[in-house]
Amino acid sequence: MARRSKSALPPLPDVAPGRKPRRLGLIAPFAVAGLAALAWSIGWFYVSGETAKRMDLAVARFRAAGYQVSWDQRRIGGYPFRIDVTLDGARLRDPSGWGLMTPRLEAEAYMHALGHWVFATPQGLTFVRPLGGPVDVKGALIHASLNSLDKTPPSFSLEATKLTFTPGPGARAFALEGADRVEFHLRPGPDDQGAVFFKVDGGRARLAGLFARMEDGKPVSIAWDSLLTKVSGFKGANWSEAARTWAAAGGTIQVRQAGITAGDALVGTQGGTLRLDPDGRLAGGLAVSLRQAPKALSALADQGTIPQDAANAAAAVAQARTDGGDIARADLTFEAGRVTLGPVALSPAPRLF
Repeated sequence: MARRSKSALPPLPDVAPGRKPRRLGLIAPFAVAGLAALAWSIGWFYVSGETAKRMDLAVARFRAAGYQVSWDQRRIGGYPFRIDVTLDGARLRDPSGWGLMTPRLEAEAYMHALGHWVFATPQGLTFVRPLGGPVDVKGALIHASLNSLDKTPPSFSLEATKLTFTPGPGARAFALEGADRVEFHLRPGPDDQGAVFFKVDGGRARLAGLFARMEDGKPVSIAWDSLLTKVSGFKGANWSEAARTWAAAGGTIQVRQAGITAGDALVGTQGGTLRLDPDGRLAGGLAVSLRQAPKALSALADQGTIPQDAANAAAAVAQARTDGGDIARADLTFEAGRVTLGPVALSPAPRLF
């Protein structure tokens, strides 16, 4: 068979030259990213400006209601993913004289969750009592969170650890000189309710104070767990007006559990319902358990909280109602502006407005 020569092979078709890549395809992703970054930046600066405006409006409302609100300097940062607000020398004081001050208050919210704020006071804070004066509070951790602002009440939590409480110059002594942990929680609930929880663990009583008389060097623990009803009625320009409106709407405090343990002494309750009378005093009743009741009542008498003869009579009632051990059970009643343990009147009922 004859060989086929190379020259007899059919010619290969000409290949069209490749098209150069279009620059638009390379530039487009970067352009989109740049536009997105620009839009995000504009949004961040808008939100930061709105944050400052809303703070100023809130301050104006507080001042119109009689509160004193001020700070030395405000800074807003956190770009690009957060809104950070830092207040130096923040001060708040209500018309009744209660106040709160801190050298530095830090607040933070993420851009994707602007309804959830976290607060911290890294240098501690000072709370001011109307009659007792200021108390400086330091701790390893003092922070809080606020969210669900569209609900009544909003969700608020405060947590602090390794606390110390130091009265300011000339101020009255505070019951505790320190605590391992303090918690306060406020939560919205169904049916126009709000939950309030407060707890102190590992409290250390200040010498010569009421708790010091009861604790015998042992830790003090405090707990309060309750439900508030008709919380939507808590409206007003200040605390007194809001509490009065809430009471008039039929709001009540449903105590689920509460107690104070100081050494071997115990005052506790497993339930009861309280309200505010037209004078702003507590009304209602609690079923209480008392351990070492004579000791606790004697300490109250020595502090001047209740008269000595009332303390002696209440101790006798508690002793008669001991259930075979050292726990006495009785009713603590708030009525007609007085507090009574069983049939014994102890003191005026606490006044909240």
